[in-house]
Amino acid sequence: MNVRILIAEDQRLVRQGLAALLKVEGIEIIGEAEDGNAAVAMAGALHPDIVLMDLSMPELDGVEATRRIKRLAPGVRVLILSVANCERQVAEALAAGADGYALKRLGHDELMAAIAAVRAGRPYLGPGLDADLVREYRDFGEAGAAALTAREREVLRLIAQGLKNREIAEALTIAIKTVETHRTKIMQKLDLHNSAELAAYAIRRGLIE
Repeated sequence: MNVRILIAEDQRLVRQGLAALLKVEGIEIIGEAEDGNAAVAMAGALHPDIVLMDLSMPELDGVEATRRIKRLAPGVRVLILSVANCERQVAEALAAGADGYALKRLGHDELMAAIAAVRAGRPYLGPGLDADLVREYRDFGEAGAAALTAREREVLRLIAQGLKNREIAEALTIAIKTVETHRTKIMQKLDLHNSAELAAYAIRRGLIE
């Protein structure tokens, strides 16, 4: 297969194993990144055909790294490889721009099929994942984001920056009770449950850097 691949994986042994396996298939490994920031930088500099992206990495997780790569180099395809078979996480990865998602327990033939599909521009969802549930989560997330008012987006951005209710109220010149009401509505619309989840969502959506 004529394809240039960047491997983004924090575990050195896994990186080396993937590289060795793919080289046997004649695939060119143009780089290896051990964290999300390195993956973004290398993808921007090397322009691989595909990034094999681990979902859980230090400094910058695979979802946010994927989002930044797609902004920096839209033509680079990203195939997520993860142990997580949570359809909500799959939906988040696809919403960030990932071209495919496969579980790390996949075999050799499945890996090659996933790479071939993504290389050809076909979306790939590995065995063991419920495509209908992934679609439901993704549609809900996009609908929820679209349903936020301009003021709710402002409040969400400030929550994600770590501001407390009183500080948000002062920044927007509104009552603390109004901030609390906005926070409650945002959580309901996005099906999120605490400030950490709100912050993570805001980062994934590009509301803050």
